[in-house]
Amino acid sequence: MRTTLIVGLLALGACASPRRGAPIVGTIQLSDNARRGQLVFMHDCNQCHPIGDTGLGPAINNKPIPRAVMKLQVRTGVLGSMPAFSKQELTEEDLDRVLDYVEALRKKGG
Repeated sequence: MRTTLIVGLLALGACASPRRGAPIVGTIQLSDNARRGQLVFMHDCNQCHPIGDTGLGPAINNKPIPRAVMKLQVRTGVLGSMPAFSKQELTEEDLDRVLDYVEALRKKGG
């Protein structure tokens, strides 16, 4: 049941905004939390989601995925294509900061 829920939520998240594929240009206004989240993102996420865009993993800066779903994806992984990040690897505070950064990317592109 849980797997079905995750797959369903991922399918909903695959609906992209009109920004798909458009590069992010210029500076992005970041709060202190988002700036710290950017550092964590660059260390742990950027290799698969370069600047939130598609790479080895799908783009995450152009999908209307709710924050709670993104947290679930980070904690549980995604069907063998994305590793799970435990609270020891990525604290809850750092995960919130990363999501603040991703939300800033979405606003910049929006």
